[in-house]
Amino acid sequence: MQKTSIIVPCYNEAGRLVREEFIRATEQNGQLHFLFVDDGSIDGTREILAAVCRSNPSQMKWISLGRNSGKAEAVRKGFLTVLESDSENIGYWDADLATPLGAIPNFCEILENREILLVLGSRVRLLGRRIKRKASRHYLGRIFATLASLITGLPIYDTQCGAKVFRNREELRIVFGKPFLVNWTFDVEILARLLMIERFKGSPPLVRSTVEYPLEEWTDVPGSKMGFYDFLLGILELGKITYYLHAPGARSRFCRLNNEI
Repeated sequence: MQKTSIIVPCYNEAGRLVREEFIRATEQNGQLHFLFVDDGSIDGTREILAAVCRSNPSQMKWISLGRNSGKAEAVRKGFLTVLESDSENIGYWDADLATPLGAIPNFCEILENREILLVLGSRVRLLGRRIKRKASRHYLGRIFATLASLITGLPIYDTQCGAKVFRNREELRIVFGKPFLVNWTFDVEILARLLMIERFKGSPPLVRSTVEYPLEEWTDVPGSKMGFYDFLLGILELGKITYYLHAPGARSRFCRLNNEI
């Protein structure tokens, strides 16, 4: 596997962070690196992260944002930290390990195809797959994914799975260079920004450079911070992304994103 850095955003994860899994993953794979981003936790998460990183400081590091800024900004700051490294692949992964770390090499194997920019984990319930998800969250997720697919024009099944790995390419410096407009649905905004790059810089079509990978295993870990209110907020955020992507003036918005004006 090529050198791969995974950003793990953490907010009050002291009760859910399975430190042994991260330690074991780095012991088994010298090409796998983790950057934990503490998003202003107040429950002892920072102490746990410090201890985990001390166990293998060459492959695990952590930074703190000081105050809670939201998952979108935590992931973005993580990317800004790692982008200038020599990592071939950079991704982000949910701290609760709903998606097991063992899936990372599978994502990276797909990225060995140089035409692929992004691999998305997809929670598809298929025979032979162990996808354990509450029915309510599944059906709300289907509604959300359908709306996201209509907005982006991409035939995507699952935008919100917290397991994504990118090839370290110049496009990422544009995507993560400026704060996101939204928080809960920043995964969709990432796709929107990539579509803007495709439209105005002529990068390869996202429909061909993105792969959805049906996960072998995913577990709905208790203690998720997502609730029905957040689903409604996410719908409103999709409205912002729709405006950003399709309203008149898209080129000027992209130029501001790309520091061209």
